Amino acid sequence: MDRWKGRVALVTGASVGIGAATAKELVRFGMKVVGCARDVEKIKSLAAECQSAGYGGVLIPFKCDLTSVDEIQSMFAAIKAQHSGVDVCVNNAGLAHPEPLLSGKTSAWKNMLDVNIVALSICTREAYQSMKERKIDDGHIINLNSMCGHRVLPNADIHFYTGTKYAVTALTEGLRQELRDAKTHIRATVKAPSLPCISPGLVETEFAPRLYSQNAEKASSVYSYYKALEALDVANAVVFVLSTPPHVQIGDIQMRSVEQVS
Repeated sequence: MDRWKGRVALVTGASVGIGAATAKELVRFGMKVVGCARDVEKIKSLAAECQSAGYGGVLIPFKCDLTSVDEIQSMFAAIKAQHSGVDVCVNNAGLAHPEPLLSGKTSAWKNMLDVNIVALSICTREAYQSMKERKIDDGHIINLNSMCGHRVLPNADIHFYTGTKYAVTALTEGLRQELRDAKTHIRATVKAPSLPCISPGLVETEFAPRLYSQNAEKASSVYSYYKALEALDVANAVVFVLSTPPHVQIGDIQMRSVEQVS
């Protein structure tokens, strides 16, 4: 990780869960991390924690609503003005609503599309253009996907969400092909089998409580069946990807609890 010291990473959805754990780890390894979310107060607290711990890098909170194209582009403009640009982009932000295909609310479907697919694609494009403009040839774009991007569980609550994660799988493979055609050494990594991606199974974060915000009992039951992965487990996978030599392309990382069977 020495070559990343002092360089700039963007981590979306950095206020909680995997995003917060990833931002913290990258700061620990000396990176300048722009952590974005709608609620930056939690990122400010995390930044203070990193500073108190004496980490070699710095965490820079940035308020951004990823459903707004203007806010995303303004964020990249600010990063360019203040930090020259992005060297690593971790597309972590994602969400789910319990809206089945036969009865779900259109507004909830659109929200999932906006965050899980459109925002990820905009951040990817802007990060690549930032790297290209500065002739950065060893940059990295990491998409946090899900095992839901590779199999469909018999749970109507997450079928639409699953569709968005299948899209991330396809988008990441398409990105990998376009980067290869552009003859660049910028690498794209996502969580998925047979594709350049990192795909975790169940991770104990705020995901389930937010998914079932109207049903606390159902939310708590999600993590009661077996020991789930922790956010730090996934953050460590991101660090592993960044630690590989420039000539190595990580095709895919699948990870789940030893007790998870599907």
